Amino acid sequence: MGHWSRPPRSIVVLALVVAASASAARTQLPETLSLLGKPLVPPPLPAERRRALEADLATARAAYENDPGSTDAAIWLGRRTAYLGRFGEAIEIYTRAIEGHPDDPRLYRHRGHRYITLRKFDLAIKDFRKAVDLIAGKPDEVEPDGQPNAKNIPTSTLHSNIYYHLGLAQYLKADFAAARDAYRLCLGVSKNADMLSATTHWLYMTLQRMGLKDEARNVLEPITPGLDVIENQAYYRLLLFYKGSRSQPSLKSEAAVDAVTIGYALANRTLSDGGTADAVKQMKSLLDKYGDQWPAFAYIAAEADVARLDKPRRPPRGD
Repeated sequence: MGHWSRPPRSIVVLALVVAASASAARTQLPETLSLLGKPLVPPPLPAERRRALEADLATARAAYENDPGSTDAAIWLGRRTAYLGRFGEAIEIYTRAIEGHPDDPRLYRHRGHRYITLRKFDLAIKDFRKAVDLIAGKPDEVEPDGQPNAKNIPTSTLHSNIYYHLGLAQYLKADFAAARDAYRLCLGVSKNADMLSATTHWLYMTLQRMGLKDEARNVLEPITPGLDVIENQAYYRLLLFYKGSRSQPSLKSEAAVDAVTIGYALANRTLSDGGTADAVKQMKSLLDKYGDQWPAFAYIAAEADVARLDKPRRPPRGD
């Protein structure tokens, strides 16, 4: 009978490296391509944050498996999956739920959001329009937060989220007239300072892009110092800046997602004032510096603008 011998340490180390590389490759498969052709992998998460999100997902999955016919369980499973950067998987969850509950507007609202994340704007618009039809004549409802704010107070509703994301998807398609209409509807159901700030900000940028400077200034009228904004401080500070009530926000001391929000807004201002080349340069710098923020709305907007506006120059024609 032969004796088993332990493999050399170098082989063990190599095997571990290969296994780790294979695991990393599995977790780093692209979710989609950017509008500029770049593979987009799930953004990195701090270890402690990832563990907490995975625990939340396990709880949501258990609830779904216990009651797979529940729309609420499907929504939370999709949301918890998306928080881990698995956006395509979240879309699949919502799609399966829609097959069983085709008249629930919440499913189209959440799937549409993740279609935006994956740069599938036409599909997003289709979902949000379906959701608009389904909420017609029905009372609004508060939407619970999946990632609660500092005060643990939900700041959005089903109707406001549907109109808000519809406006965003249309903005990203450069259909600014349609985006204006959606944001106007959203303002009508924006009942707190956070939704007022977020909606007004995107409406203001939309009107700027349409060249409607006076109308853009008019939408700033309800924005005053001292509003009780919990989440959307970056939008609020930008609105006060637009109104002349504070100095231009700086990107230096901002969290990455807020830096993207502010950076895009300032570039959009440059673009609206006719400085296309400078605006594109600012946006490209933003995309390069904050690549891990690719699911953020302002990042997607910068990407969409660069894809449309940064056309390669044709070489001069010879004689």
